[in-house]
Amino acid sequence: MSINRRDFACSTLARMGALTGLAGGVPSTWAQDRQRAVTLSLSLEVDSLDPTTSASASIGELVHYNVFEGLTKIEESGNTSPLLAASWERSPDGRRYTFALREGVQFHDGSPFDAAAVKFSFERAKAPGSANKAKKVLFDNIASISTPDAHTVVLTLHNPDANVLFRLGENTAVILHPRSAAQAATQPVGTGPYRFERWQKGWGVTLVKSAGFRQAAQVQIPQVTFRFINDPQAQAAAVLSGEVDMLFNIAVQTVQQFQSNSQYLVLVGSSSGKGMLAINNKRKPLDDVRVRRAITHAIDREAFITRVLGGRAKAIGSHFSPTEAGYVHLAGLYPYDPQRSRALLKAAGVKLPLVLGLTLPPTPYARNDRAFMVDALAQIGVQVRIEEVTWPEWLAGTFKGQFDLTVINHVEPLDYHIYADPQYYFGYDSPAFRALVARHAASHTARERQLLFADLQRHLADDAVNAWIYAAQITTVARKGIKGWWMNYPIFAHDIAALRWE
Repeated sequence: MSINRRDFACSTLARMGALTGLAGGVPSTWAQDRQRAVTLSLSLEVDSLDPTTSASASIGELVHYNVFEGLTKIEESGNTSPLLAASWERSPDGRRYTFALREGVQFHDGSPFDAAAVKFSFERAKAPGSANKAKKVLFDNIASISTPDAHTVVLTLHNPDANVLFRLGENTAVILHPRSAAQAATQPVGTGPYRFERWQKGWGVTLVKSAGFRQAAQVQIPQVTFRFINDPQAQAAAVLSGEVDMLFNIAVQTVQQFQSNSQYLVLVGSSSGKGMLAINNKRKPLDDVRVRRAITHAIDREAFITRVLGGRAKAIGSHFSPTEAGYVHLAGLYPYDPQRSRALLKAAGVKLPLVLGLTLPPTPYARNDRAFMVDALAQIGVQVRIEEVTWPEWLAGTFKGQFDLTVINHVEPLDYHIYADPQYYFGYDSPAFRALVARHAASHTARERQLLFADLQRHLADDAVNAWIYAAQITTVARKGIKGWWMNYPIFAHDIAALRWE
């Protein structure tokens, strides 16, 4: 049976409307002037709107630079620039940073932005029991936070960190006010150009321009809606129907129709993402490095990139992306070799067939060609039980260590420190690796840090902690007429205030 684009788009939207129970099939916001408001599609629905307490990188795509801001801003180039900090000075030993805060800034509820808010936010992130993803790598390295006056903050570090200004620009370091921080997960209040309007669970989040923003006259998009659509065909239909204006990280199988359509622009850029088959290092027999190496040898990276990602990625062999400083190409350490895999399993005393669970989150890269991973492991005697889960289920189960294998893309830059935490979801426990991380943190010279970066990558690869496969490119589809969007993504954020309609 054949079906044209228009019919497919309409039928998809009708099904979505029926599922969400919305009158007329679509919310009233869809009928707004499309030359003013902007709608973006994200694959994963967020579990919270507070990036300082939740692990999901999707939160930053929605609120970072829009609702919440930090002291610094990471530009598309990867460079850092002033944001809530107007300027800063660094001591000669690299351990003390003095920030001059921007004056006259207010939170959306009228509360003042000042040094007390910065101190509160960082102490909250440092506190025992903090769930902030950057606690160990950034906030635990802060020895003291002093506030000489309302517009000055002095951070003293235990050890110099050449990346501290970059880390202060990530969504984990955004500034919240003591009065509204507790409600940030569902009713976020920030200093950014947009204020939170509503969150329709299962559908999307709407932000509206903040009239009190310090540069409100420069913000041209009055409203932005983030639509949660994880099915690639439904994403494409939403764009073609006019429901969605911009689509990020699109499944490559649907790109071609937009490349040949004069109404859209398609850009392909780089990101810091690391796509991998994550392995639970605590479960037997996956706690044996020979078994993990066998699994890694069973995966043909180049075939995966071609078949699943349409060639839009680079093969990697450790938890670093080619876009990150200090990257070492280690993909050749585990060439595709099923025979070697079977020999390793035999040496480990594994009785075949070995049955393992494979948990798949609702992302195109995980589900578009699930047969690839099933077939790859089957040829070495590993039978896979597929379990498809929602994103909240993945965060509540898999991310808590309840899995054997899972396909996931880690998008945070320079996040090697997660392997120093034995409680992190893949359960890697290596005193030797933690010692390397500590040496890197205490390093005082650029050359030593560079050498230690290489050691960190090789250590993870030698232990085959996970089966790293690719560093993905980001494909962005946008309706013609929208200007100001990024092509490359050193972090996953969408700066809506930089957009404009021509």
